[in-house]
Amino acid sequence: MTMQGSVEEAIDIARGGRILAVTGAGMSTDSSLPDYRGTGSTPTTPVDVDMFTSDPVWYRWLWYRNEATWKILENCQPNDGHRALATMEASGHLLGVSTQNVDRLDARAGTRNVWELHGRYDTVECLSCGSVTPRAALSVRLRALNPDLVEETDPAHVDITPDARRDLAEVCTFTPVYCERCGGMLKPSIVMFGEGLPESAFGPSLDMAASCNVVLVAGTSLAVSTGLWVVHEAMRAGAALIVVNRGVTAVDRFADVRIEAGTSEVLPQIASALAG
Repeated sequence: MTMQGSVEEAIDIARGGRILAVTGAGMSTDSSLPDYRGTGSTPTTPVDVDMFTSDPVWYRWLWYRNEATWKILENCQPNDGHRALATMEASGHLLGVSTQNVDRLDARAGTRNVWELHGRYDTVECLSCGSVTPRAALSVRLRALNPDLVEETDPAHVDITPDARRDLAEVCTFTPVYCERCGGMLKPSIVMFGEGLPESAFGPSLDMAASCNVVLVAGTSLAVSTGLWVVHEAMRAGAALIVVNRGVTAVDRFADVRIEAGTSEVLPQIASALAG
């Protein structure tokens, strides 16, 4: 573990604080999920919402890749970093987690106040009537129409919103389904490129940012503006800034403590000290 700042410094800042954690994909790498925007990651161009809603080729392609890989997320387990945040909340030090992840691992670790800025993988919504159904229920319908689909198990292949590979999408023979209630298009309950953020998550995140006195950036480079907005709001309100991440972040120069390490290494140490 290489640290520019020490864990002890982070503990001193966090002790007695009202902490808001802003997290990203680096939180879940120790749960075997890839960090698509971390150091060394390969840039991707995912299917965006306009492509998805305007072209049946992309609708079919997204649901093919989503169905082949969504259970990878279902089978992943929270790691020590997720559990540490739940411990901080239980001890009264953490206001909650504003996460850019869709994997639901914070909630599964026991954190009660989780604001999922980019949505969640385990439900599906109709774009016409707004009905929401469990992802598992949709899978039953899709499997009935596509019995030969091969399910993937390698976390590196998770494709909840896949790359826009036209060459592959045009030869895809997968049969998608539509809303049982109204026949409308179905979409994973995640924020696709080109969509706005869910107010149910973004609003509370900004409220907590304005009322916290410590913002903990954990496992995110903040390359996506979503989390960066929340962090900037906390900083404008005078919050101290702790950064725990492998690789550079957009707010390193503002950090009171910046620790170059994995979240599952550092966060349990902070949680243990705060609970003691």
